[in-house]
Amino acid sequence: MSSFSVVQNRARRCGLALVWQAGLAYIRSMTIRSDILVAGAGAAGLTTAIALAEAGFSVTVAGGLDTRRNGRTVALFEASLRLYRSLGLWERLEPLSNPLRRIRLIDDTTNPFRLPPVELEAAEIGLPAFGANIENAALVEALAAIAREMSGVRLMEGMLGDYATSDDEIEGSLSTGERLAASLLVGADGRGSKVRAYADVGAREWRYKQTAITVLLRHERPHRSTSSEFHTRSGPCTLVPMRPLDESSDGLRHRSSLVWLMSPEEGERRMALSDAALAEEVEAQVHSLHGRMALEGPRGAFPMAGLACDRLVDERIALVADAGHYYPPIGAQGLNLGLRDVAQLVDSLEDHGRTDPGGRNALADYDKRRRGDVALRTLAVDAMNRSLLIHALPVDILRSAGLAAMACIGPLRRALMHEGVAPPGRLPRLMREDRRFAS
Repeated sequence: MSSFSVVQNRARRCGLALVWQAGLAYIRSMTIRSDILVAGAGAAGLTTAIALAEAGFSVTVAGGLDTRRNGRTVALFEASLRLYRSLGLWERLEPLSNPLRRIRLIDDTTNPFRLPPVELEAAEIGLPAFGANIENAALVEALAAIAREMSGVRLMEGMLGDYATSDDEIEGSLSTGERLAASLLVGADGRGSKVRAYADVGAREWRYKQTAITVLLRHERPHRSTSSEFHTRSGPCTLVPMRPLDESSDGLRHRSSLVWLMSPEEGERRMALSDAALAEEVEAQVHSLHGRMALEGPRGAFPMAGLACDRLVDERIALVADAGHYYPPIGAQGLNLGLRDVAQLVDSLEDHGRTDPGGRNALADYDKRRRGDVALRTLAVDAMNRSLLIHALPVDILRSAGLAAMACIGPLRRALMHEGVAPPGRLPRLMREDRRFAS
């Protein structure tokens, strides 16, 4: 029994029911209320808050901003860019980004059936670019600045916990002492989500024998807005284009972000290397594709894992982004999938949750419309990652056959490109057109 319940029972036994009710009313009067409470102030949580506020809901966001410089970037694909354009945000985010016009896939395994690199062009599906790459910390800082300017959004520092659900609202307390209440709680608090732990949601988590090293790089040769993904026996090693520097004294003005998957042992060894030594190993791994390299800023290391939930909702709770699903950074699907969660949540609340955002109809609609897309992409990324880790000839043959089909069969290649950046026919409204909310 909680200490709160013990005090309540003692007060009642002592005949202090009226005093108790008065105290409870006082506590409730001190609670900060809004339509929707968002746990997590990362890119997904801030985007959720902005989108829901634009839709007319009052929103409180709880959580500290994660603006650590650890080499992590986000490749936002076309559907995600449409979301930010529809919200009127892309004009402020675009100067921080670099377009992603081509994707080069390179089989760098010991596979005897290796094919020449496969290059995908955004122009082939009628787009100027597949999307844009932006540093994660810069994205969070920009979204937080936008959220602070909005009358419908309140940002609160402190971690949210100690939840309690009633018939018409859900409450939580901040580590700073304030109590918050709303009709709906959105869990956007990442992989270790406390909201997911509180909710009655079944989840399956698995781990890979891989570590991802992330870092920003400066290099000698231009990347030509091309993302180069080397498929190795330890997982992908990907260079994603970033905006170049205006000038550089050492001739290394061109920039890319690195996501390099490897064994945990190699990850530990490489994290202990000097910047110069790690730059040399990266250059060797990518076969000097961009010439001489140097590290820019600190690096990060992250163990690879996956998570799938049996549903994305519970009573007055919805999970978005990494709180509800995650997997290795292959094909840059992570945050893009999370932003589709956000756009669909807006749709479901606009259609079914105007009077009660946390009501069952709205949450059931959200869960139904997101579950298939999440399951499909989780399965696809998991299969691709495991195919690199399995050293078996039949698997090598199948992987090579798939790349060959993509390279040679135009309709298949275009269908896969559309599916990766803006799946046709299944996108929420904010991702189907540049729809701006009425002011």
